[in-house]
Amino acid sequence: MNLIPVILSGGAGTRLWPVSRKSYPKPFMRLADGQSLMEKTLARASRLNPGGDILTVTGRDYFFITRDAYLGQDRVDSSQLHYLLEPVGRNTAPAIAMAAHLVRKRWGEMAVMMVLPADHLIEQDGAFGQAVDAAAALAEDGHLVTFGIEPDQPETGYGYIRKGE
Repeated sequence: MNLIPVILSGGAGTRLWPVSRKSYPKPFMRLADGQSLMEKTLARASRLNPGGDILTVTGRDYFFITRDAYLGQDRVDSSQLHYLLEPVGRNTAPAIAMAAHLVRKRWGEMAVMMVLPADHLIEQDGAFGQAVDAAAALAEDGHLVTFGIEPDQPETGYGYIRKGE
């Protein structure tokens, strides 16, 4: 299977202000262990696709910050890293649509695209890897697979997934 991780790296920097701001949004914040959420996402992507290509969608304002952080990571060779620069940030759906077009053009119709927001913290890497393996198998059969967590309270700031069988 040709799994292409797509990292969405950017954001408005408003949700965690003043730590996160427009010039330095949440993916670039350093956590207690010294790594940023974006660096953790790159490490996760490289574990999902060892030695394979990784596409990052970002804006020109964040490109150099993203690239420099990536180049500081030992586990990924720069030849594996590909970038798609948004001319203007327009939210998640257009970024994913642009990435899907590029993945299809560059890696072919049979490539499976795995979208990874750069601002998510996933602590159970093993369980996540197993879920990705199961999802990738479904995606190869033509299904669209979405990951989510069960909410414990109503929240207007996030979307909800209505799952089927």
